[in-house]
Amino acid sequence: MSPPAPRPRDPYRWWRAALGLYTTLFLAFLYLPLVVILVLSFNDSTSTGFPLRGATLKWYAQVMGSADLLAAFANSMAVGAVAAVLSTSLALLLALGFRHGIRGQSLVLNLILLPVLLPGIVGGVVLLIFFGWMELRSDLWTTVLVAHVNYVLPFAFLTLYPRVHGFDRAMEEAAMDLGATPMQVFRHVVWPILMPAVVATALFAFTLSFDEFIRTVFVSGHDRTIPVLFWLLVVDEIAPHLPAMAVVIILVSTAISLAAFAIGRRADRPT
Repeated sequence: MSPPAPRPRDPYRWWRAALGLYTTLFLAFLYLPLVVILVLSFNDSTSTGFPLRGATLKWYAQVMGSADLLAAFANSMAVGAVAAVLSTSLALLLALGFRHGIRGQSLVLNLILLPVLLPGIVGGVVLLIFFGWMELRSDLWTTVLVAHVNYVLPFAFLTLYPRVHGFDRAMEEAAMDLGATPMQVFRHVVWPILMPAVVATALFAFTLSFDEFIRTVFVSGHDRTIPVLFWLLVVDEIAPHLPAMAVVIILVSTAISLAAFAIGRRADRPT
């Protein structure tokens, strides 16, 4: 009986080991700060940082009981919702218009995507100068809302355009051959298919608006959003309840993003 043949050496084992190490370090670099913030949010100490002095929930109670924090959170939720609806609606109309072709389409596309290319601080300064030239008083529902729609709209368009562009127009043509009007075609054929993608885009747009800070700090007035108030608290003093406040913000953004991902996967299913 001949001895078993030796197993061939795996020429890629070192590459796999290196890739595993890189992945571990990458995930640690990405998520370890979040774990530290979560741990510090329960630290029973008046100073933010280590060492740990025990576990407590009083910082979360302080966050939930602060009138300023709750008002800023409500402002961010309200502006985020309105900005998401406006930017998603405009993005949908633009995407539908691009399907049928519009005059100067390349120029319009470049203008839509321009805010993505501008650094946030440059965009904030440009908006500040523009609102000053227009003599608009900084306010939550004027300057801040416009700044958020200006920032979110390109991302909403980039999310919706592939879905709209990949829509099978044969279904629309079949409906029109059966006597449906363009509005009936949109209501009964196009909209039911695009609705999951539109809802997912609106949720993504909300998270972008909810977390937006750089442009907001330039154009915000007396009313604060939660990122601006958080920054002001960090500048004034490193308060012990800031980690708990950060965890609440992260949880809200993560929950809405996960909902958007779930709805987006439904939109990707074949019709």
